[in-house]
Amino acid sequence: MMLEPDAADQHPDAESRFRPHTSHWGVFSARMIDDRLEIRPYPDDPDPNEIIQNFPKALRHRARIAQPMVRKGWLENGPSPDDRRGREEFIPVSWETALDLLGQELIRVRGGVDPRAIFGGSYGWSSAGRFHHAQSQIHRFLNVACGGYVRSVTSYSSGASQVLIPHIIGDHEGLTKRNVSWEQIAKHTDIVVAFGGMALKNAMVAGGSVSKHVERSAMKSAADRGCNFVLVSPLRSDLPEEANAEWVSCMPGSDTALMMAIVHTLVVEGNHDRAFLDRYTSGWPIFERYLLGEADGQPKDAEWAATLTGVSADGIIVLARRLAGKRALIVVSHSLQRAEHGEQPVWMGMVLAAALGQIGLPGGGYGYALGAVAYYGRRYNAVPIPTLSQGSNGVGDFIPVARIADMLLHPGETYRFNGETRTYPKIKLVYWAGGNPFHHHQDLNRLRKAFARLDTLVVHELAWTATARHADVVLPCTMTLEREDIGANSNDPLLVPMHPIVSPYGEARDDYAIFADLAERLGAREAFTEGRSVRQWLEHLYEETRAGLVEKGLPAPSFEEFWAGEGLLMPQQPDDGGYLRAFRNDPDAHPLPTPSGKLQIYSERIASFGEADCPGHPTWLGSVYLPTEKTPFVLIANQPKTRLHSQLDFGGHSVASKHRGREVATMNPEDAAGRGICEGDIIKLSNERGACLAGITLSDSVRPGVIQLATGAWYDPADPNEEKSLCVHGNPNVLTRDIGTSALAQGCTGQLTNVQVERFDGNLPEIRAFDRPV
Repeated sequence: MMLEPDAADQHPDAESRFRPHTSHWGVFSARMIDDRLEIRPYPDDPDPNEIIQNFPKALRHRARIAQPMVRKGWLENGPSPDDRRGREEFIPVSWETALDLLGQELIRVRGGVDPRAIFGGSYGWSSAGRFHHAQSQIHRFLNVACGGYVRSVTSYSSGASQVLIPHIIGDHEGLTKRNVSWEQIAKHTDIVVAFGGMALKNAMVAGGSVSKHVERSAMKSAADRGCNFVLVSPLRSDLPEEANAEWVSCMPGSDTALMMAIVHTLVVEGNHDRAFLDRYTSGWPIFERYLLGEADGQPKDAEWAATLTGVSADGIIVLARRLAGKRALIVVSHSLQRAEHGEQPVWMGMVLAAALGQIGLPGGGYGYALGAVAYYGRRYNAVPIPTLSQGSNGVGDFIPVARIADMLLHPGETYRFNGETRTYPKIKLVYWAGGNPFHHHQDLNRLRKAFARLDTLVVHELAWTATARHADVVLPCTMTLEREDIGANSNDPLLVPMHPIVSPYGEARDDYAIFADLAERLGAREAFTEGRSVRQWLEHLYEETRAGLVEKGLPAPSFEEFWAGEGLLMPQQPDDGGYLRAFRNDPDAHPLPTPSGKLQIYSERIASFGEADCPGHPTWLGSVYLPTEKTPFVLIANQPKTRLHSQLDFGGHSVASKHRGREVATMNPEDAAGRGICEGDIIKLSNERGACLAGITLSDSVRPGVIQLATGAWYDPADPNEEKSLCVHGNPNVLTRDIGTSALAQGCTGQLTNVQVERFDGNLPEIRAFDRPV
């Protein structure tokens, strides 16, 4: 169904008309009035995301990059390892000069035919449009024009689960995207136990586009019906007020122990679903011996867990009894597996849901990562969305995404990943378009050393992020409001024509235009562009969606009709519970894609890998986040509320949330009083890896012994020449550890670390994160 423009928008002055657009945080329309950008949320969105208000002040902010820039040392001395990256001035050059230099460097690095020294570093949410999607553009360019590249696999958000889940459940995407829905919860669920919560700030964003934010209303509907929500987290804000949740305040990193104690109680009291375990799971008897202490002498009971979790033994037993016999949903957030031994809570959450016999039931079972992003818990589209082909990569080598610093610092050395012993490649050139590793990655001082080992770092950016400041060649690219595209998401029914609202900033170009001109210097322009302009590509990509509508006998507007409207509502598939529902209904006809065809409570394959930090069944491996005299607090470096990761940190909505220009941390008043810290003070967080400043607010919604500081504040060292310079802006990744979750998955462990906290009484350093470099 086509959505027609509002009559109020049919203004004779085209520049003053609201035009449809979209973003990761919501569909909207926009217009320019007297050099001022106005944003209007999608009218059918019941709960619009305020992050869209970052656009107006970001559009022409001083942080934008106006023209191609080259680092002075690289320009004068040529490509080579250089620890002056991030410390040296830039020289403006013409587009012709920048692309000539870069074309010559790509030819040199690949040695004419071998692209294995090139790392395609696009990672992150990049851009909302399906054609100008930066990851697709750079990967297509490197494949078509350079013969391939060393790539990354998995993600910073879910690196541990993406490797583990195929071994124990099957399809990761099916588990997260086509499983338990918000509709089912509103109608069927009796009790939700959310380990790590389902924070709305996370569920308000989605890759590509989201037209309706339904999570808040779904939780309210469920709660009004009588569904009980139990939040297990050190942060009370990890569920919205509408859920009316009971808060179980636990120690960070202790969720696996708590889940084990719940299952132990179910087993010893005879409340576990033994028939489900026998029919649908593999390896329960082996795990049961461990659970009851027959394997190691330590029963994983409530008394044992109480000392590890900070939750009373009686409280654990009562929670277990509340779950028995109910339509129960167990949710484990992405955040729990972004820590050392992060595979364990993901695995143990599935075991808990299986012990309750709920997996595959409407509104029950295992909702891994539900609430992590807006496309989880939704229906799936019944026709394909536009997708740009990336071509074929001629290089088979890859690394887990969170091991980039290890790769650059230790070329030729071996490491373990998913049962294999692999070797880090020798990378000379990193090409980054989309994403910001100085946000995603941990131990930023170590990352700076890693980037110093390169011959060349190339970055496409719209603003002077820390990644751009560490580059050798910086190419200014447009933001979505400056170009046309199509916005879509496989779990959202609205296909959006993204109209340009304003002309590009300075000399900024679309990534496509940059890569097309660069491909020409490598003799591959025609192969890269296929002879199409941007508009012709949009028409070509839209055709796949239109053909899908035709095949189903549904109205299929032409591209011209689609482009003239406000959006196209696409059909969606039934809310049928996906492959887990089919498995429950007939496990013989619909086995899981696991070795046994069942849920793997014990995995012989994982056990055969012999990894001490990820055995063959869920195991309590101890906590690495216990307080010490030097670092008595656990830092939770979670996702921000006023921006997506680090995107548009200089936007008005993000900046308004800061205190004296700095990111704001939250601390329990009891902890603050013991350190002479008051509301509104500036604090210093530190450990052996680095230090940062932050504003402080006090709240009893944070567990004592814990301090929370969101990620995404742009890295801003007081003195870039110092090895461990103080970040004056509040980036917690100067503090987090750059190690893998385990040898199985090598996922990111950036959610938790230990720190010291003290009031900062010195002269406040100036914040320069959003200023242009020299």
